[in-house]
Amino acid sequence: MSAFSGLRAARQTKESKSYVKSNNESQQVTTTPVLLQPSTEGQESLQLEAVPESTVHVLPSGLEVRRSSASGRGLWAKALYKPGDIVLAAKPHIAALSNQYLDSYCSNCFGPAPESGLKRCTTCRTVWYCNSTCQTKDWAQHKRECVALQEWSKSAPSAELSIPSDAVRCLGRMLWKMQKQKIDSNWTMEINALQSHRSSLQSSSYELHTHLSHALVRYLGLTSPQELADFGLNSAGDLVDVISRFVANTFTITTPTLTPIGASISPVIALINHSCDPNAVVVFPRSSDQEPLMQVIALRPIATSEEILTSYIDTTLPKPLRQASLQETYNFFCQCALCRSSLDADPREAVWCPKSCGGTCPLPTEDDDFSRCTKCKAVVKTTDAIQDAVRVGQEALDKATALQFKEPVKAQQLTTNLIPILTSAGLTPSSHPLLALARLHQTLLISTLPVPLTQDALDEAVRATTRSSTGLASVLTYGHPVRGIALAELGKILAVDEPQPRQATSPAEATLIYPPSGPARLKLAYDTLVRATDELRVGFGVRNDGGQVGKEVRESAVALEKEIGVWKQGVRNVVEDTPRQVPK
Repeated sequence: MSAFSGLRAARQTKESKSYVKSNNESQQVTTTPVLLQPSTEGQESLQLEAVPESTVHVLPSGLEVRRSSASGRGLWAKALYKPGDIVLAAKPHIAALSNQYLDSYCSNCFGPAPESGLKRCTTCRTVWYCNSTCQTKDWAQHKRECVALQEWSKSAPSAELSIPSDAVRCLGRMLWKMQKQKIDSNWTMEINALQSHRSSLQSSSYELHTHLSHALVRYLGLTSPQELADFGLNSAGDLVDVISRFVANTFTITTPTLTPIGASISPVIALINHSCDPNAVVVFPRSSDQEPLMQVIALRPIATSEEILTSYIDTTLPKPLRQASLQETYNFFCQCALCRSSLDADPREAVWCPKSCGGTCPLPTEDDDFSRCTKCKAVVKTTDAIQDAVRVGQEALDKATALQFKEPVKAQQLTTNLIPILTSAGLTPSSHPLLALARLHQTLLISTLPVPLTQDALDEAVRATTRSSTGLASVLTYGHPVRGIALAELGKILAVDEPQPRQATSPAEATLIYPPSGPARLKLAYDTLVRATDELRVGFGVRNDGGQVGKEVRESAVALEKEIGVWKQGVRNVVEDTPRQVPK
């Protein structure tokens, strides 16, 4: 569960075609063995322990809700799960696109614009759909939203503020549906059973909750506190509860390549507790006709009576930053196995051995600047220089992150300048902030590749992508979707046609050049795509065959295999057609 991302997507071509709205309700989703839906009369159900109102969910037979003294309610396995198994799947109770994607993705199925372009709602002129079918399915949700968006736009002080924030729009959809479903419905009780942290809000959260409360009241068109009762809210405290539940239980909706494009609420998946070393992951593989469909995928073997655990945050971060993030948003101190472990050198906070023995040393800090190699015990003597590099690197990361969309050239300059400094200081590829800078640097390089493409720019993008993938492989479980996507990106960019292939002067020199050129590069691209396919099948589900990305990567690997085969056959033909010289 995570808050909305500020990432921006490239705008896609759309057609501004009008079509008649329908008052039909959204079509019901057909239940499958793993698809989770609110229970209905006559179905087997499981009572949650948190509320006396008998909030219920239908769960797959391999799962049950239990309560532990350490983490409260959670989902536990009643069956064995293998890596890549779909533990459960669910349509979100509520979902909303982020503002920057309203005109490039469908507001119903969250798919990208088709070749024919998206169709805009001709009344509010804010949301877009694949076609009239998607518009009709979303009309039950969009009906009230459509009016509210028009009213908001009329009173907006500027064009930039003509649409309410992502969170306000998603909360509006949630409250309108709660009003329609009534307070005693299973749907509403599942929302109300979500964890709220109103009684223990961090001081840093006061401003956010206050701003959301005022904006939401305005968006809903309320003029008095009494009107909150129409939504089952009897006081301002109840409204803060709703917002707190939303903030603490929001899942980011992503594209198949993990780009955040919106947010969703799923009470049953929100039951899953957090671990910084999770055994499962929540993804949107886009492998069905019931999109957006959330799926919980097993990353490792899960035994009977083992708790299902996902991560709420970026687990590539070092422990202090993970704990700070969890405290601020979810109000708890993590006691997972990773946070309790006493690693000699956490790869997220490590530097190479000063004697170059191949071992690593803990990253020296202000609290503890003594560091020695875990392998040869050599002592790190440049602790002040390392700490200075890390501090400057974190500042650069913060600045570059803030500038990546507004001023990408400046952001790229920061990453380009700081990565060598951190590398020279001895940080390993998986260490923070080097890994985060490397990932951002890769994104910026690929998004600004010149046209026509130059060999130097392509090679630099390959090296940046390799650096990111190497760092991620050290801190994430095999099959984690982030690892799989990173490998897929590396394989794809290695497979790009070289403008000016480099020629090594000797076999020895060829082994030292990275990235390689010519046939060696194609072979490396192919091997990387095959590895990516294997990991994607785990991270996005074996049954899904790796999801949409897995399918694309397999197709790329097959095309490369054919290309390599053609090249090998060509070499054979040349060899066979060349007359052999018989010694005299």
